[in-house]
Amino acid sequence: MSRRVRWKFQAASLAIGLIACASLPFDEAIAETLEAALAHAYSNNPQLNAQRALVRVTDEGVPQALSGYRPRVSATASVGEQYWDTYARGSSSTAPYVKQSGTMTPSGYGLTGTQTLYNGFQTANRTRQAESQVSAARETLRSFEQSVLLNGATAYMNLLRDSAIFDLQKRNVEVLQEQLRQTRDRFNVGEVTRTDVAQSESRLAAGRSQVLTAEANYKTSSAVYRQVIGTEPGKLSPATPVDRFSPRALNEAVAAGSTQHPSVTTAQFNVDAALLAVKVAEGALQPTLSLQGSVQKSYESSLSALETFSASVLGQVTVPIYQGGAEYSLIRQTKETLGQRRLDLDTARDQTRQVVVQSWGQLEAAKGNIEATQAQVQAAEIALNGVREEARVGQRTTLDVLNAQQELVNARVSLVTAQRDRVVASYTLLSSVGRLSPTVLGLPVAVYDAQVHYQQVRDVWTGVRTPDGR
Repeated sequence: MSRRVRWKFQAASLAIGLIACASLPFDEAIAETLEAALAHAYSNNPQLNAQRALVRVTDEGVPQALSGYRPRVSATASVGEQYWDTYARGSSSTAPYVKQSGTMTPSGYGLTGTQTLYNGFQTANRTRQAESQVSAARETLRSFEQSVLLNGATAYMNLLRDSAIFDLQKRNVEVLQEQLRQTRDRFNVGEVTRTDVAQSESRLAAGRSQVLTAEANYKTSSAVYRQVIGTEPGKLSPATPVDRFSPRALNEAVAAGSTQHPSVTTAQFNVDAALLAVKVAEGALQPTLSLQGSVQKSYESSLSALETFSASVLGQVTVPIYQGGAEYSLIRQTKETLGQRRLDLDTARDQTRQVVVQSWGQLEAAKGNIEATQAQVQAAEIALNGVREEARVGQRTTLDVLNAQQELVNARVSLVTAQRDRVVASYTLLSSVGRLSPTVLGLPVAVYDAQVHYQQVRDVWTGVRTPDGR
């Protein structure tokens, strides 16, 4: 093979290495970084924004529960026209019967206020239950954030990998085209047979097929990138693993995941909410003490009363004796739900441990695979150079050269894939221990603080407008 062909193949290999190698420098001014892509996904992903809205919905459960501490006030007013016609016995012998008729306009207004003083601590338990539900919703949001960031990192690295493989396959076709041209020239002078030409043509056709496949994979990855990140992909710069944020040992990773992963913390808050639901249900068996005050003013309420005013303050105690058995069924039901939530917590811990161990193993395998594929590429390069030299002196056939060249292409593809797996595995491990967050990664984005909306609505007594003005 000529020096020109050799130079093209070496240039192709160098270009792929520059695209795929995560540790090489890159022009940050013209290429988008993984951190910038994740920042876009964190800010613009519609599923994540919908989950944030769900957290704000859950926040409103706390002021609804707190309303049990507050008085309830209602006003009434009435007005109408009344016709009356009476026929009654008179009070004297001269008028034994008296008939009266006419119309009047009765009206009135009143104000009633009720304050619950004791209800079996149902209000306090409902409030704590709502707060536990808010905490669970926040942990679920954190789980969504981890999923979005992990999906973003995966989509970024998939596109980077497929772009590199697409470029590699295109350059490989250029090398195969040059190989076919030289084989035909040698066939014309009688140095090789028609079989050698056919082998070169077959390998070129296979290379073009691989280019089409690589192009389809690249377009698919571009579409996934647009869906996850929310922007059209541009020129991507290499990414580096995030091992520095993960635990250094497997036992530390398992311990961290069992306590910090959002699926575990969500299950813990769900257990708290279920326990408080039992207490709320049990509180329905307790007496209720309330204080009621009312003021009433009426006009022409009867034939003899032109104007009436009344005011009252009453204390009322309600003791439930038997309500059909529904309250007892509800208590049993909430206890069963509590048992289910405790089992869910055990399941979440077991699943998290399994994911951590699996992610740890995948990361270790990815590290080893990098070294193996690098050695494979180096060996394939040496083998290809040797086969070319041997073919030049007639000790190797054209098929041997084509096979050696294809082995080098496959080794380069394996190296690109291994480098992609190395970065994605580091993000996967960080997610499995519950540390994949914009704060830990240092993303250039404003971090969403769910506490802000909670404080804005927690103690609001009136108003229908949301904090953002809607």
